[in-house]
This record gives sequence, C-alpha cells and structure tokens, in this order.
Amino acid sequence: MKNMPKEIYLLGVGHSTPFFAELAEACGYRVAGLYHYNDDRTGQTDHGFPILGSFNDLYSSNIEGKNFMLTMGNMEIKREVSRELLHRKGVIPSLVHPNAVISRFAKISDCGVLVCSSCEIHSDAIVGEGCVLWPQVVIGHNTQLHEYVFCGPKAYVGAYIEVYDQAFIGQCSVCISGKIDSIGESAIIGAGAVVTKSVPPNVIVKGNPAKITKVQRGEG
Repeated sequence: MKNMPKEIYLLGVGHSTPFFAELAEACGYRVAGLYHYNDDRTGQTDHGFPILGSFNDLYSSNIEGKNFMLTMGNMEIKREVSRELLHRKGVIPSLVHPNAVISRFAKISDCGVLVCSSCEIHSDAIVGEGCVLWPQVVIGHNTQLHEYVFCGPKAYVGAYIEVYDQAFIGQCSVCISGKIDSIGESAIIGAGAVVTKSVPPNVIVKGNPAKITKVQRGEG
C-alpha cells in the first residue's frame, strides 16, 4: 500500500482538464475522478477520467481527508470552492512539478498552489494560497504573490513586486524589476504586456509600455 499513488479528485471539467491531470500524475497522484459544476455530464468521461457528479453532489458526501485539485480559471470561483472544501475538511494540496526550479529560500503555501513544468521561483519569493503558475513562469526574488494569483505561460514577474489577491498576469508579459512596487487586487495584465510602473487594483493594462485600457468594477 505504501507504494500506491495517492488519489486526487479534479474539480472543473474543461479544456485544461488533461493538462492538470498530467500535473497531478507528475506529482505522484492518481486521478480518481472529476467533478463538474453541474450534473449535465455526470456519468460521462473526459480523457478517460470518470465524471462522478456535480459540486453539489460532492458537498453532500463525506470528503474528510480526500485530496482535491481545482482546475477552473476563474480565481474568484476557485476561492469560493476552496472554502467549501476546506470547511468540509477536504484537502487541497499544493502541487509543484518535479522539474520546476524552486529556491530553498522561497515559501509556497501548502494549500492549492499549482506550479507547472519549467517554472522558476527565486529566493525569498512568497507564493500564497491558491496561486496558479502555468509553464515557464518566473517569479523573481523577494516578490510576493498573495492569494489566488494567476500567471499565464511564460509570464515574468520581476523582483521586489507585491502582487495582490486574484491579479491576472497574462502569458508572456513582463513585470520589470525595480520599476514596479505592486500589482493591485484583481488587476489584469494583458498578454505580452511590458509593465514599467505599479498597477492599481481592478484595472486592465496592455501594451509596451503597459497602459490602463479599462477600469473594472470597484474602481473609479
């Protein structure tokens, strides 16, 4: 029994399901099944994995001590679902791909962080609960990601930057060390943007150099 992989259940069925299933497998887990947000797909399979039921089906069962991986891209929903699972004594382990390069001086929350292949997290960086780092993301030294931050593939977050809850760092964007103090809560950094100054909360920035293109709810 000691050599058998631990079981984990994935919540959220979509295009990224096989991607995150492979991350779980690379981290030594066996994907025991999937849960969808509703019951439309209960009894079906996705990439060979059984869809066992809806989130409500899961919440009505005994999940104490079971492992879960949340794959949805909406970080607000991910936070809400995480709270439900933890309230019911489910476990949401952090998963770090074996070939990611993690400084021994970095700190990663043990709850719900997903670090994909070829990422780098440098010394004295802090990665908070529920953050997702897609492949080849780099987090510079002395930078802090607060909770439920999303970093798309090849995003570069330089040193000494504080990134607040539910910020979205788009793929191939660059946040330059020494130019930025913070990226505000729920801010969105567009794909390929080059960010040269701090970003307020609840805005979208795009371009090179990045400029505010839209103010979202809660700001202005």
